[in-house]
Amino acid sequence: MELRVRGERAVLKGRGTAHAREIDPHSLAIGVELSDALHEWARVAAAVRRAQDNGEPGQAAAVVSRRGQQLAVQVADAMGTLVYYVDPVTDETLVVSPPPRQEPEPTLARRLFGTAEFGDEPTPWGTGLVVAGFVAAVVITAMLALTVALAAEVSGWLVVVAALVVTGGMAPSLWLARRLPIVRWIALGATAGIALSWFGVLAVAF
Repeated sequence: MELRVRGERAVLKGRGTAHAREIDPHSLAIGVELSDALHEWARVAAAVRRAQDNGEPGQAAAVVSRRGQQLAVQVADAMGTLVYYVDPVTDETLVVSPPPRQEPEPTLARRLFGTAEFGDEPTPWGTGLVVAGFVAAVVITAMLALTVALAAEVSGWLVVVAALVVTGGMAPSLWLARRLPIVRWIALGATAGIALSWFGVLAVAF
């Protein structure tokens, strides 16, 4: 994409095509504010160019060139493409790349359910172990309550089978959650609770 001044208007056109149509910035999805700024800059650049042609000192030429480069960076950012900025004062062409995109701050939902591990953050061992311990206590209580209730109605082997079904059903989810921030502490507690509850399950079943 090429940015240049035509008359007193800023225009953009595709590069690499000899007969590419010049486009008014207002017809592109770069925002009204940026489009107005481009045209305002073009009017000033045209006035500076006329002053230079009439032999008047061109102290404002450097300011116009610098402002045009700033606007070219904004256009490159808005469109996500290279912009060939044609300086209206010197007629030199400068290639402007879009600035690097900054990753947005992770939301709470992404922290809880996202797929990326945030390895640059400190590990909250204190809070995480407290959460894991609480979850482990809840899981142990639930498993033993289930085991005791089943032991009163069925044989010990069926109690073991039921515990195996519960353990197998939870295992895939716990494995997938092992690297997720925050959720991994819940997975750790649940895994520890299931492992420890098996001592009680075997004791009740047999």
